[in-house]
Amino acid sequence: MQFLRTAFWVVIAVALAFFCMANYVPVTVRLWGDMVMETKLPVLLIGAFLLGALPFWVMARATRWRMKRRLESTERALIVATTTPAPTPSPADSADITTPPTPPLSATGTA
Repeated sequence: MQFLRTAFWVVIAVALAFFCMANYVPVTVRLWGDMVMETKLPVLLIGAFLLGALPFWVMARATRWRMKRRLESTERALIVATTTPAPTPSPADSADITTPPTPPLSATGTA
């Protein structure tokens, strides 16, 4: 699959290089008012493409960042939910078996 992706981008790059070589002519662009910019046609087209792709690239990066945060949060919640806490010993289990139990007190308060 990596080979196909690389082959695709090589074909695109070669086609772009041929286009640039065939159309390397100066173009006059009126920006606003009396401002005029002279540039080569391939530079203008590549710049326009990159300028148009910028908002979508920013949106994709923001979505990826947000989804990564949601996934990490969900993973942390899953770890907390699946981790069983260590059982706490009950008072009966913690009593020392070697010591004899104390006799109950009588109504007068003596044993």
